[in-house]
Amino acid sequence: MQPQSIAIIGAGTAGLATAALLAEQGHHITLIERAKALAPVGAGLLLQPTGLSVLKEMGLYQAMLGYGARVDALVGHTREGRRIMNTTYRSLDAHSHGLGVHRASLCHVLDQHLHTLPHQRLMDCTVSAVETLADHATVIAEQAGEPCRLSFDAVLIANGSHSRLRPAAWTRYDRLYPWGAMWAMQPMVESFAAPLLQQRYHQAGQMAGILPTGCRPDQPEQALASFFWSLPVAQMNDWQHPDFDFAGWRQQALTLWPQLESVLAPLTHQKQLLPATYRDVIMHHWGENRLGIIGDAAHAMSPQLGQGANMALLDARALGQAVANTDNWPQAWAHYHRQREPQIRFYQRMSRWLTPAFQSHSRNVSTGRDLLFPIMERVPWLRMQMAKTVAGRKCSLLD
Repeated sequence: MQPQSIAIIGAGTAGLATAALLAEQGHHITLIERAKALAPVGAGLLLQPTGLSVLKEMGLYQAMLGYGARVDALVGHTREGRRIMNTTYRSLDAHSHGLGVHRASLCHVLDQHLHTLPHQRLMDCTVSAVETLADHATVIAEQAGEPCRLSFDAVLIANGSHSRLRPAAWTRYDRLYPWGAMWAMQPMVESFAAPLLQQRYHQAGQMAGILPTGCRPDQPEQALASFFWSLPVAQMNDWQHPDFDFAGWRQQALTLWPQLESVLAPLTHQKQLLPATYRDVIMHHWGENRLGIIGDAAHAMSPQLGQGANMALLDARALGQAVANTDNWPQAWAHYHRQREPQIRFYQRMSRWLTPAFQSHSRNVSTGRDLLFPIMERVPWLRMQMAKTVAGRKCSLLD
């Protein structure tokens, strides 16, 4: 495709990676972000082998390793100590692994790379609408309090799961998950320093987890762990109430998982944990003519399978390949949909099926989970399918 002027709305994983890949092709990229500056905020996330392969292709794998913490397996136990999940990456091959990272570190590595490429940035710029015509697209925004209209050859929306810019006609389903999590970034403690994402469950109504998270770019000497506590969204307001029984919650968490004592020791007030909510977004398609949607804005899902950042990186790679291999946007979107639709649809279905087994009030579902998952672990073919699913390598049940 001849060089195009392309606006990318949102400077998260999908936006930064796509901006870099398209800038490398010689396109004129304008990155639009509502924040005044990129800040080291956000929770920890798990990069899967497929997402790491994109970073390798971009030449960023070693830089990311410097900030991340290797994860070799996902392990889950019941409150009573019975192991029900042990999904190891070595089931795939000897070299596969996940990488726990701080969101800010991933964005930092992508941002540093993007700074080496020609592009323009509009910070402190809030987009209210995108208008598309046959030969261009217009971004309607406000920058530093001043309204503006900006014209581009194409616009990509990458502003996250809560995006209000998704075309309603393209969107089949968009709702807030009834469950979310309270989370905190804590210094890593010795008892959880193993290269594991560890979880503890009581039925499906209680879940806690610890993810090794590496370090932040502004604090490279401090190893971190992400702690999260599953919670219905309807109960999140209780955490903000002055009369919230934080000591009672701590005891509840320790009853579920006594080894959390060293992790929870620095937490003395509910405001030290932050709420995270999730959306379930299903779209009929993700691109048409001069407009496209990528990342969580296009296919937000529950974090149970740890695919958010992974899918964003795969979106960026697929779009870069599509644009490089054709002369017009309709052909690019046709190529992109062939590449991405099977995998996106598979993980949306799996996420929807699995989430109630870990976040719900159903005892029947959690009982089924506790019976089925250990059996799957003992059957070699099923164990491999579980590992491939977590690693982001599947596009259908029979892959």
